[in-house]
Amino acid sequence: MSASLNIREAVQADRAAIREVEEAAFGQPDEARLVDRIVADGDVVLELVAQRNGQLLGHVLFSRLTVELPGGQRFPAVALAPLAVAPEAQRRGIGLALIEQAHRRLAGAGETLSVVLGEPEYYGRAGYAHGRAADFDCDWRCEALQAVAWGDAPSIGRLVYAPAFAAL
Repeated sequence: MSASLNIREAVQADRAAIREVEEAAFGQPDEARLVDRIVADGDVVLELVAQRNGQLLGHVLFSRLTVELPGGQRFPAVALAPLAVAPEAQRRGIGLALIEQAHRRLAGAGETLSVVLGEPEYYGRAGYAHGRAADFDCDWRCEALQAVAWGDAPSIGRLVYAPAFAAL
C-alpha cells in the first residue's frame, strides 16, 4: 500500500524541489522563473505542495489578481498559475487534489473569484468555466481563460495580473 498524499503550504525549504518539479513538468524553466518572481515580489496568495514519502510531486500557486471594474473600483481575486506535477506522477489526481485543497482554503479565507488560463477540459473538472470568464477584458482573452466563483464576484472588468506575468 502506498503512502498517502500530503498536501501542505510551501515553505522556503521547498524552493529547489518546486523549481525541479516546475521545470520537469513543463520541459523548460519559464514557469519556474514565474514562480520565483511571484514569490520574490510578495504576490503569493496561496502556494501548496503535494508530497508522498518525502518526495515533492506537485505544486500550485495562486497569486493576487485585480479586477478593475467600470468606474475605477478594484476587486481582489486570485490567479491560478502555475500548476505542475512531476512527470512520473502525472495522471494520478495530484493536480486536481492540489486545486481542490487550495479552493477550500481560498474560499475559507474569503476569496470569491479565481481565474486560470489553461486547458478547458482539465480545469473544468475543478469547476473552472470559460463562460464565467468570457466577459473579462484580458491580455490573454481566449477559450482557455476560465474562472470559478465561490461567492459574489464580478463577471466583467479588466483582469490585472501580478507584475511577474508581464515577462511571459
